[in-house]
Order: sequence, then C-alpha cells, then structure tokens
Amino acid sequence: PLTLEQVRAIEEGREIPATAQRARREVANYFAGLRFVEKNVKRNIITHAEVLKLHRIMAGDVMDQGKAGEYRDIRVKLGQYIAPRPEDVKPMMSDLLEWWNEQAGKISPMLSSAIVHHQFEIIHSFADGNGRVGRMLSLWELYRRGFDNHHIFSIDEFYWEDRPRYYAALENVRAEEGDLTSWLEYSAEGLRVTLEKVWSRIQKLTARGGKAKLVLRPKQEQLLHLLREHKALTPREIWDALGVSKQGALDLLRPLIKAGLVRRIGTKKSGRYVLK
Repeated sequence: PLTLEQVRAIEEGREIPATAQRARREVANYFAGLRFVEKNVKRNIITHAEVLKLHRIMAGDVMDQGKAGEYRDIRVKLGQYIAPRPEDVKPMMSDLLEWWNEQAGKISPMLSSAIVHHQFEIIHSFADGNGRVGRMLSLWELYRRGFDNHHIFSIDEFYWEDRPRYYAALENVRAEEGDLTSWLEYSAEGLRVTLEKVWSRIQKLTARGGKAKLVLRPKQEQLLHLLREHKALTPREIWDALGVSKQGALDLLRPLIKAGLVRRIGTKKSGRYVLK
C-alpha cells in the first residue's frame, strides 16, 4: 500500500520513483473519480451513464478483467458468493438507480449511502473495480444530500485500514439473509470515525483570527504544520521545504493570508510568515 505522503505526491503530479505504475494509476484514477463526483454533486437524477462513466474513470488501465465503463458479461464469484448473472446486472442496476433517485431522499443520508453501497456490491456490476466504485457512489450520496458541503472527507481511509471487518460486514448481510442492520451499524461507525478524524485535523490546523472559510489543499496543510512547528518561516524556507517554486509558494500563501490563518511580519527583504 502507498503511504499518505506518496498518495499526496501522486495527486500533485510529483514523481515517486519507487511507486509501481499500477498503484500510481489507481491513485490518479481515485482523485479523478472524486473530482467527477464533486462536479456532479447537484445532479438530482443519476443514470446508468453516470455510473458507467465513473467506472471508466476509476478503473481505466487498472482492470484485471473486463472493460472499464461497461457492465460485465462474465460470471463472477467472490469467495462463497456468486454474483448475479451478467444478463441480470442492468435490470438490477435500473432498480437500484430508481430507488436511489426516488426513495433514498426519504431517509437519512447516513442510511441511504450505506444502502446504495451495499446493493451495488451485491450486484457487482463490473468485472473488476466494484469496491472502489461502490464506495465512491456511497460518498456521492452523502455529498449530494448536503452531508458535507465542503467535500473535505472520504470514508475510504476507514474501510482501507479496516479491510477485514469491511468485507466481513458485507458478508454478514448474506449470512443474515439480507438483514442490513449490522452493515448499517458498521457504516455508521465508519462515518463517525472519519468525521472525528476530520474534526481533529481542523482543530489542529485552526489558528486564531481565521475568518474566511477555506478548503485546504494538501500543500497548505503541510505549510500550516511547518509554521506551527517552526513558528516563523522565510519565503525561501517555505518553497524549499514544500518543494515548490517561489510563485507556487505565493499561490499557497495568499488564500491562507486572506482567510486570516497566516500573516507576514518584518520588512520586505527580511519578512517571515507566521500563524496569525
């Protein structure tokens, strides 16, 4: 697995020599899928076309079998579970999309997102990449229901770190003859843990006097950590530490200054940046 710093490096287009090409592609695809969801967050009706496009984005060049952006035409078995026949995939997806578009809004987004996730995994619509797409569809439901207006969290990290329980929770639904209770409880736990981590990060990165709302980029998070650790940094120290150009450092600093998180002290020649 890639480290968080490697993931961020790939997101920002930096080279990671030791990273396998497939791993790099999977990370790049994930962020592309996330951008697709954010772009379509206000879409009221989600159709087959959007699901297929999301899969094409997230599974492009990383599939072991099948074609990206096309429902599977082969039988799939996962452990003891045999997924529905290929000819049943599209009708079952139509039923899921109909429920999602017409009924999901009547219940809590915490529940509806978990149901969309589970039902998609049961259908197992694609030959490969179903887990990634299913988790992204779940996040899409949370986002489009206004659960996270600034799109600053994703529950994938919880599932990734808790893979044995994640797969066991999905399997338990089958063992319990379709009873979703344990899955909904597990999903709610994941959402709680994820949001607690986000809140902790926000608390650590909050400086007094912050007025404007700002969604931090990874480099800006790193910069705030550096300022908290070193108290004050010159412009050169910032761009050297972050591995960016002088202009790149200024582009990172401007929103932080505008938001009241950072300020400049000293003269024009000997100025430094500090947390406000």
